[in-house]
Amino acid sequence: MSEQKLYHVAVVGATGAVGEQMIRMLESRNFPVGELKLLSSARSAGTKLKFRGREYTVQEAGPDSFEGVEIALFSAGSDVSRKLVPHAAAAGAVCIDNTSAYRMDPETPLVAPEVNPEQIARHKGVIANPNCSTIQMVAALKPLHDRYGIARIIVSTYQAVSGAGARAVTELLRQTEELLAGRKPEPDVLPVSSLPVKHQIAFNAIPQIDKFQDNGYTFEEMKMVNETKKIMGDDSIAVTATCVRIPVLRGHSESVYVELKSDYELDDVRSLLSNAPGITVVDDPASQRYPLATEAEGRPDVFVGRIRRDLTHPRGLNLWIVSDNLLKGAAWNAVQIAETIVNSRG
Repeated sequence: MSEQKLYHVAVVGATGAVGEQMIRMLESRNFPVGELKLLSSARSAGTKLKFRGREYTVQEAGPDSFEGVEIALFSAGSDVSRKLVPHAAAAGAVCIDNTSAYRMDPETPLVAPEVNPEQIARHKGVIANPNCSTIQMVAALKPLHDRYGIARIIVSTYQAVSGAGARAVTELLRQTEELLAGRKPEPDVLPVSSLPVKHQIAFNAIPQIDKFQDNGYTFEEMKMVNETKKIMGDDSIAVTATCVRIPVLRGHSESVYVELKSDYELDDVRSLLSNAPGITVVDDPASQRYPLATEAEGRPDVFVGRIRRDLTHPRGLNLWIVSDNLLKGAAWNAVQIAETIVNSRG
């Protein structure tokens, strides 16, 4: 039996929360890494990180950083991706980008491996990782769409602060300590936008994630609308979203209402989801068992519960969907795509 080919892999944004998870996933999945290059901004260059017991020095990412790189995982912000992905692709790397930079580019596959893995093969050097809140929803809804068809989706998200980066996590912890000590906190991070107005996140809920668009929806909400249609390959699905930041460190939760095109039985829905790849059903109301962010943390699956028939529509269905936003919502999805590429090459 021939030896498995090893790959020259780069992680751009290696010192960030998602980048660190990418490195851990590459290690835990025993990804065939022959050579690893860790890249970041100038500010973080020089940081020491470990992979498989070996210490690596993080280098500053630049246009000339990708010679010989075969797979490049990007999670350093959309501006960095727009600047560096073309250079990485020109150098011969397949770029798996975790930002919004290329998601809606018609030439770029937008991939959740449980939903549309066949799209990977049509890449032209770039494959986009969907938004974290979109990934967990479409992974859970794909089996239902295949069996019954989906006419409409109404989703409300309850998103962890880690989705806004390390500064937001630090702010939540600081504000919590201040409030418990009887001091008034001074918010300076959330919501992340160009406006100077900031709101307290500790013991609060902020109904804004990303910037507001002209239609009154935020960019995060429009990501869910547009990305869902592209990933599902069905522009006829009506999607509306409300995205809320809550004081949870890690793990996004979603209340999802779907109107199916065909009649369904709840037992069949539970069976479909229980047998779907990457989905774990936790749905035992009598024992107060349902998906929780605290139990999803550190686990790669998408968890689905509170499965119940809607009371107002004969084909309406309500679901509660939870996943670790740093894993399935980002790092694990990207590594899954990389694994698919490697496996296709034999």
